[in-house]
Amino acid sequence: MQTSDDRSPIHAPTATEWPTLVLAALIHGGWLATTFAAARLPWWIVLIPGAWLVAWHMSLQHEVIHGHPTRHRWLNDLLGSLPLSLWLPYRSYKASHLGHHRGETLTDPIDDPESQYVTAAQYARAGWIERLLLRANNTLLGRITLGPARLIGRFLARETGSVLRGDPEAWRAWLLHLPGLALVVAWLTLVCHLSLVRYVVLFVYPGLSLVLVRSFAEHRAADDPEHRTAIVEDTPILGLLFLYNNLHVVHHLRPGLPWYRIPGSYRANRETLLRRNGGLVYRGYRDVARRYLLRQHHDLVHERS
Repeated sequence: MQTSDDRSPIHAPTATEWPTLVLAALIHGGWLATTFAAARLPWWIVLIPGAWLVAWHMSLQHEVIHGHPTRHRWLNDLLGSLPLSLWLPYRSYKASHLGHHRGETLTDPIDDPESQYVTAAQYARAGWIERLLLRANNTLLGRITLGPARLIGRFLARETGSVLRGDPEAWRAWLLHLPGLALVVAWLTLVCHLSLVRYVVLFVYPGLSLVLVRSFAEHRAADDPEHRTAIVEDTPILGLLFLYNNLHVVHHLRPGLPWYRIPGSYRANRETLLRRNGGLVYRGYRDVARRYLLRQHHDLVHERS
């Protein structure tokens, strides 16, 4: 099932992965066309393609972070670095996500940068408002409505602190981010005559909400590290949007596998994968919503804290 290259968090393609390049062209071309027309169209026409394209672009960035689609890492990074979401420097996302792939620390709120858990000490220090937000964020409805604001706010506050402290990695990330941000803002405002408020409301915020649908039930704390990663089956439309990372256990076992090969790998190894992850499987995102739309997904305090 695995090759040594597949297990590496950063893939080294032996040949150009053309489906990913075609996808990148489709995403960027679709974004250019949609933003160009967005100021002249009703909001309800713009919302769905706008949110989809920003979420799809973040899925593409995730793919690029893992070394796809060419043998040239600088070219891959360039392909994923244009900040269509405005707020997230690609270099920061890359460092955080690769840290998330240290399997022995998955879900640990101290060592996993993408953990949705808190330590006992963090929970004890939290005031009643923060505890309320933590509980809301632990339901699917809260994650997709309040989650983007909470995620962006906390990220920017943390990055601001790092920059003010003179953290060289934070400085590099933002210095590389700002030229792309200026290019995106110039396109939106000077060429498309699209206000940044409208862009955030119709593209950025709902796009991040879609991404958070995918990540909501991806991981759960468990003694066995292999039981911490979920599978969401039967998602033909959202599966394409998420580049099949709904089959998340495949991605964590084979992070070097290109997105378009994930479904085939899953079908060929389904029974083995279900045994390995302890049967943590959902029958589509409707199943996730049925269970957790208004209910807590997990105990907030990590069991090892």
